Amino acid sequence: MIHTIEDLTQLIEQSGRPYREKEIMRAYDLAKDAHEGQFRRSGEPYITHPVAVACILVELGMDTDTIVAALLHDVVEDTSVTTDEVVRVFGKEVALLVDGVTKLGKVPLSSKEEEQAENIRKMLLAMAQDVRVIIIKLADRLHNMRTLKALPDYKRRYKSLETMEIYAPLAHRLGIRAVKDELEDLALRYLDPVAYQEIEEMLTLKERDRESFLESIKEKIGDKIMPDHPSAFISGRIKSVYGIYRKIYIQGKSFDEIYDIYAVRIIVDSIEECYNVLGVIHYTFTPLLKRFKDYISTPKPNMYQSLHTTVVDENAIPFEVQIRTWEMHHTAEYGIAAHWKYKAGIMGKDRLEERLSWVRQLLETQQDSTDAQDIVRTIKSDLAIDEVFVYTPKGDVKALPIGSTVIDFAYAIHTAVGNRMTGAKVDGKIVPLDYQVKTGQIIEILTTNAADHGPNRDWLKIVRTSEARNKIRGWFKKERREENVAEGRLELEREFKRSSINLSEVQGTQFVEAIAKRQKFENISDFLAAIGYGGVSLARIMPRIKEEYLRYVKPVEPEQTFIKPKKPRDGSGGVIVEGLDDCLVKFAKCCNPLPGDEIIGFITRGYGVSVHKRDCVNVANSLSDPEQRERWVNTHWSDEVLRHSQKSYKATIRILAYHSPTLLADISNAIYGMHLPIETLNAVKLDNDVSSVQITCTVQNLEQLKTVMGQFSKMPMVFQVERVYQ
Repeated sequence: MIHTIEDLTQLIEQSGRPYREKEIMRAYDLAKDAHEGQFRRSGEPYITHPVAVACILVELGMDTDTIVAALLHDVVEDTSVTTDEVVRVFGKEVALLVDGVTKLGKVPLSSKEEEQAENIRKMLLAMAQDVRVIIIKLADRLHNMRTLKALPDYKRRYKSLETMEIYAPLAHRLGIRAVKDELEDLALRYLDPVAYQEIEEMLTLKERDRESFLESIKEKIGDKIMPDHPSAFISGRIKSVYGIYRKIYIQGKSFDEIYDIYAVRIIVDSIEECYNVLGVIHYTFTPLLKRFKDYISTPKPNMYQSLHTTVVDENAIPFEVQIRTWEMHHTAEYGIAAHWKYKAGIMGKDRLEERLSWVRQLLETQQDSTDAQDIVRTIKSDLAIDEVFVYTPKGDVKALPIGSTVIDFAYAIHTAVGNRMTGAKVDGKIVPLDYQVKTGQIIEILTTNAADHGPNRDWLKIVRTSEARNKIRGWFKKERREENVAEGRLELEREFKRSSINLSEVQGTQFVEAIAKRQKFENISDFLAAIGYGGVSLARIMPRIKEEYLRYVKPVEPEQTFIKPKKPRDGSGGVIVEGLDDCLVKFAKCCNPLPGDEIIGFITRGYGVSVHKRDCVNVANSLSDPEQRERWVNTHWSDEVLRHSQKSYKATIRILAYHSPTLLADISNAIYGMHLPIETLNAVKLDNDVSSVQITCTVQNLEQLKTVMGQFSKMPMVFQVERVYQ
């Protein structure tokens, strides 16, 4: 659908809100003139895109400045219009919004991933000042996804993956349900078109039956509650395509096993009425055990509130019932946008600053990081849509991403609790520190008052949340500075020697000082300390350091032409070995590295280079041997493999679950639903009524393996999933 200025003005009139229409028209005229002669891939005039974004924002109920900024959001990036001109004509507030969604187009970055990460960091920094920045960006992304068909296939997949991993979770955390659902469905259409088509066909085949079923249920509920609650509003809905996809293809359920594919929503005037209606529903229909959730007394992190219960009718057809007040409904549908749609917040209780505290917390956790891609990894993990809700012994609730451990829980309570942690109890029983928590569990953290106690470096490999990871690093940064500097110096010297970087003392100091400044450190000591406590990954930055050394530091003989060193080609398996071209590469079976793991190579006698994970126990043992230390070489994954690898790598995981006669069948169904190629599968029943299932599968990278492990961890009988090595 092509959007015109007439569509926008009509929406503004229908909204009944006091928009400054002259200012909006002035912004449209400027944008139209600036984009004159520019066209989208579909062939439409470019101005149709900012107009469409503005229309989406009017529907969300955003204010005049947001609509103006939406119309201008691409003029600074794509035309000759400057930020100063926007300030002069429309003021600083609009200019801030426009600048917040403008990409860092002129900053030289080494990869697409870094470019993406820096743009997101910039956007979130602007969002911390004004949340309307991200709402504009979400509307921008939504329209781009609606018109994605015009792009080539590889760009459609890249945009869809970015949408699923970053923008849909952000919409979820902001509580804008309609935007989240549509972004997920549109992204799925391009990421798994076959599955999307299958689900659409399932929904189409039963469309008439479903509509008839929902109407009969609404009528039955109305007959029961209307006498006592005459103002109640009842509506029905069908679960989103992506919501069904998650249940079928990720959780391995059949279409008929999805209990909330049908849902009835009941909206009443007060909280007291919510609970009264709940009683009527449970009296009229049969409730399913463990399918009741009270999000009124325990709101979700995005402030969502509602009562959820799943019941079955007389024909044993399950359906979900959601009960909420009108205030809760507006928050559920519009999320943070309700602050503008309903003026000063719904009934003046919006608490905008409190609702955005997670943005500032997310940015604070990134302050000490020099790796731009940390911000992307944080969004993928900490803002995951799937969450667990667990309790302290006092009854306080904590929301954590699925897969979080008791260590993550400890740091979510308080930094001091995490730092003094010695163990944990779940529902009164001692559990290991890598135990993954589940919804409804009561967790008690055991601590010590010993002055010299602190976290263990191995915890960095266990924790799921960036909050816990950064607090652990922060402790080592503060409490072990001299130790960190010494460890960082040794590590840097080892890497320099391995990379044949030879410098005099003066040259070495100047060179390292330049590296430290590029990594945004004030001095060499801070840089070395960051290496020591894990804030800087040398494996990640060494390729760039080597390039800098060859380009600027290595002396050139007089009268000699400088020959730029050839970029090393990747060997078999998509691994680049520094200093060696086209060498034979094999992957060590002791640790089975995957794209995404930090790696290092060992020069074998007659068999090429053996590639290990950097934290492999055999690497540590070998590096401590002076005779073998010189045979280790820097290696890293090629950009081609990290971006869109078509190669497969073996990985082994172990699942620990409570024994059940259907356990293997459940795991097999999950494997089938994930389309996961399996090499071997072995199951053993242990003595304590626990089964161990070990699976060797083929995956494309570390991210895919983590996704697979995350899906297994969601199974009801499973209490631990870990990666193991041969």
